[in-house]
Amino acid sequence: MEKIAFLGLGHMGSAMARRLLDAGHPLTVWNRTAAKAEPLVAAGATLAASPAEAVRDADVVITMLADPAALGTVADAVVPHLRPGTYWVEMSTVGPDVVRELAARLGEGVRLVDAPVAGSTDKAAAGQLGILAGGDVAGVERVLAPLSTVTRTGPSGSGAALKLVVNTAVLGGVALVAEAMVLADALGLDEDTVRASLAGGPLGGAVGRAFAEDVHFGTSLAVKDVALATKTAELPAMEAVLEHYKRAAADPAVADGDIALAVERIRRNPA
Repeated sequence: MEKIAFLGLGHMGSAMARRLLDAGHPLTVWNRTAAKAEPLVAAGATLAASPAEAVRDADVVITMLADPAALGTVADAVVPHLRPGTYWVEMSTVGPDVVRELAARLGEGVRLVDAPVAGSTDKAAAGQLGILAGGDVAGVERVLAPLSTVTRTGPSGSGAALKLVVNTAVLGGVALVAEAMVLADALGLDEDTVRASLAGGPLGGAVGRAFAEDVHFGTSLAVKDVALATKTAELPAMEAVLEHYKRAAADPAVADGDIALAVERIRRNPA
């Protein structure tokens, strides 16, 4: 079994790392806040003191980090220590430009796969994520199998690009549902009736996500993802969506909470 170094143990990373550990892979983990690694260490993972220590003997390095800045900091630490033949599977949502910059930094023989995921914490725990993988995927498909189905998206950077498109659609849909509820509230309609009617229409998936429970996609991460999209193309509707999420994330409790909390915040104060 391939030796895996998993860097980044947030809500998603912890669930994904646990799937790989349960599949029998020797797993070394690192997280900026080491306490988050304790359940994995108790289950048999090895805790590294630094990113560099985590990757030294790894066959596959997986990163699941919050944003481009966090990825850049980790890259500074690990790039000099990657052995030829190592695969780096970058699963964060950082956009294709960052993936291309990372690829340019890697030494000869180190292969980069951009493989961000579609799905939230419930799908991660169940091994039902959608993995959008660009680049030389063949060498890591078996490693990624415990996380779920791999969709080959094309050349390096294409997985990261498609993830931006997917997240833009999801986050835009959720914000639109929130605004529809603002209108329903203003018209004095029964909430359950409105939600049932919306759920039966074209926005059914967005309705389910807008009111989801026991899952987690932080509102601050939504701000990051929509900002990446609006910097890439002219997206007037998503500019408005970005302002919704920014205002919601100004409340620390909402920023750290799931986007369902942002929906509540938009309904209370849409402007």
